[in-house]
Amino acid sequence: MNDIISALHDSRFFKPVFRDLSTWRPWEVYLRGLFGLPIENRTDRQLFKSCTGLTRLPKERPRESFVICGRRSGKSFISAVIAVYLAAFKDWSKFLNPGEKGWIFILSVDKLQSRIIKSYVEAILNGSRYFRNLIQKTTAEEVELRNNVTIAIKTSSFRSVRGYTLLAAILEELAFWRSEDSANPDREILAAVRPALATIPDGLLIGISTPYSRSGVLWDQFKANFGKTGGPLIWKAASAIMNPTLDIRLIKAAVREDEAARAEWQAEWRSDITQFCPLELVEAAVVPGRHELPKVEGANYYAFADPSGGRSDSFTLGIAHREKTGKIVLDVLRERRPPFRPEAVVEEFAGVLKSFGVWTVSCDKYAGEWVKDSLSRNGVSVKYSELAASELYLNFLPLISNGSVELLDDKRLVAQFTGLERRVRAGGKDLITHYPGGHDDLANAAAGAVLLAEKRKECGFEVLEDEEDEGVEIGRNFEESFSAALHKNRRLFDR
Repeated sequence: MNDIISALHDSRFFKPVFRDLSTWRPWEVYLRGLFGLPIENRTDRQLFKSCTGLTRLPKERPRESFVICGRRSGKSFISAVIAVYLAAFKDWSKFLNPGEKGWIFILSVDKLQSRIIKSYVEAILNGSRYFRNLIQKTTAEEVELRNNVTIAIKTSSFRSVRGYTLLAAILEELAFWRSEDSANPDREILAAVRPALATIPDGLLIGISTPYSRSGVLWDQFKANFGKTGGPLIWKAASAIMNPTLDIRLIKAAVREDEAARAEWQAEWRSDITQFCPLELVEAAVVPGRHELPKVEGANYYAFADPSGGRSDSFTLGIAHREKTGKIVLDVLRERRPPFRPEAVVEEFAGVLKSFGVWTVSCDKYAGEWVKDSLSRNGVSVKYSELAASELYLNFLPLISNGSVELLDDKRLVAQFTGLERRVRAGGKDLITHYPGGHDDLANAAAGAVLLAEKRKECGFEVLEDEEDEGVEIGRNFEESFSAALHKNRRLFDR
């Protein structure tokens, strides 16, 4: 069997798909370390040492490896090369039962990335007569080979790896894995992949990504294993090291202008982004099995909404109250995910509000006038908070930290709270927001309702309980009119 370096340089296999194989020499050094091949060239040995922190090659081929490289370094193409090599050259039959199929998974951050990697896999397979003859069937997500091995390219989900006999798993752009339904998708998938690979003696796990914030699986692996023997092989290198064809001047200019460019091009972990709300803190506030509470007579309820026009963001509503003990309870959390008709959601939420005796709902000042007009037509007034979302979360954090809050058992809510990021800005005022491409609609509604129930006037909420409160007046006038009409009808009936 050819080793992977020999296969790269063989015109029958991988060489035709490389424009200039000499520019991929740094990746060859990584592959030698990954597959336990000797590194004899002095320059290559120095590169291996600087990128791994190791003074010598591992004595045994590592079963896990985590690669931290900048953008445009060739990560995704190398992922495809490794997958094809493992599928085509490795004899897995001794590990498979008769009729059993082995799977090599490439899990990516989203569908677009999956399509890119699949196109690389197909280009490699179709670029060689030997590989082409191995192809049995191709579908949208899979390439099935005649040797009972299938390469599957899927988006990251712990459900997608269960029930398969895994031979190898490559986790693409691991630092950016996020999920609306999971607080820790990278850890959940890792927990699902490792047992599936444990039954295969030569199974291989690779995590490969541009770095991001100092949290998550990739950061944990780097912090625990870089420069250490006996564990996963950690490789960290800037884009220009792995891809010498890049223009250094453009990279230097980008780094001077933007802190984020250090992560993108130099593979440096971002120091300006940290996780805002740890999972342990949120889970401690969640009451397991509690999804919604009924109205309690005598309690004063407060509501906060995060409206949406129904195209991209959810329309959410949170209702909370404060108990005599001082505990603040989130009673209701409703979400309508797009697409939806905004008028229908307003009517639905207005009914929920009135069932809890709430005649005024707060929302941030960026909500359109249509929200105020639409809710008013349904008997509910709107008050705008002076606080932006960042300030909401900053005031919410002490309450959840000291155990003053009870949250509903909602996975999406937990994922959104734990997905919030603190971004350091010039001037000392931090920005608290969701990760790129994420959402915080549920978190916004819940935090706003909790702060209202806590009645913190200093937080920018006008929480009034006297006759001048517009919402109370609307509700009281409605109830008085209804009672008067009912009394009149009863008198007529008595006659």
